[in-house]
Amino acid sequence: MKYSLNKLNELSGGDKEFNTSVIQTFISETPDDIENLKKAIANKEFDHIYQFAHKIKPNADLLGIDQVREHMLAIEGHARGDKNIDAIEKTYLEAETELQAAFDAYRNYLK
Repeated sequence: MKYSLNKLNELSGGDKEFNTSVIQTFISETPDDIENLKKAIANKEFDHIYQFAHKIKPNADLLGIDQVREHMLAIEGHARGDKNIDAIEKTYLEAETELQAAFDAYRNYLK
């Protein structure tokens, strides 16, 4: 698997049932967060952009999706800082692609 469950295993003590629950929640809830982030970007709602990136970031970190965590950090920085919507849009697209790959990988892990 491309992603690391080290942090999740550390948190759960290797409890597979707990890990499965966290992964299922991630797979079911994060697509809505991504869609909300996309809408906030389209509407240039920088406070909402920050909030949704901030919500996605710890889940990506916990599930070892490091590129997405880095992308969300960058989006947060732009949303609170220079408000560079072009950089936010580009970074969002990269993060979305990586998240879709992570969803597929974690769906396979659950099988």
